[in-house]
Amino acid sequence: MRFKITLAVVVLFTLTGLANPNKTKNTGDEVTIGLNIGNKAPEISEKTLDGKDLKLSSLHGKIVLIDFWASWCGPCRRENPTVVATYEKFKGSKFKNGKGFTIFSVSLDKDKSSWEQAIAADKLTWENHVSDLQGWNSKYAGIYGVRSIPNSFLIDGDGIIVAKGLRGPALEQALNELLK
Repeated sequence: MRFKITLAVVVLFTLTGLANPNKTKNTGDEVTIGLNIGNKAPEISEKTLDGKDLKLSSLHGKIVLIDFWASWCGPCRRENPTVVATYEKFKGSKFKNGKGFTIFSVSLDKDKSSWEQAIAADKLTWENHVSDLQGWNSKYAGIYGVRSIPNSFLIDGDGIIVAKGLRGPALEQALNELLK
């Protein structure tokens, strides 16, 4: 009897879509929320430097580089000039599935002052900087499976992951391929 009830619950959850909470409806098609290319990027909602909440989804319609980094990370700091140059080159561009390019920086810092100083020193002029100041225990580093930094995910105007782990000229190349 217990097997029949369990089976009935599994069938019910499957038929109602509750069995996989990582599926969302999008104009009749199912889109998986996940970390693979073609998946919808998981939402990020975190505090900015001035303590305001900022959601990744607020950038809908733009091509967005989700950039995991930290002020204490040498490779991140060495990569920042390339990221800044790419941002300056593409921020006003028109893409196949997005208008403009921006960066959503997720810091794995623990110290707010160090984080703020690194943003200024490296001239990270975009507005989208967030952190929970939990270092490697960052909620979104966990959700995104970030085990090393710098680490990145490029999403299109619909929030779909189109590339991952872009460093150096690979970021510019990926953006060039997305241009109209």
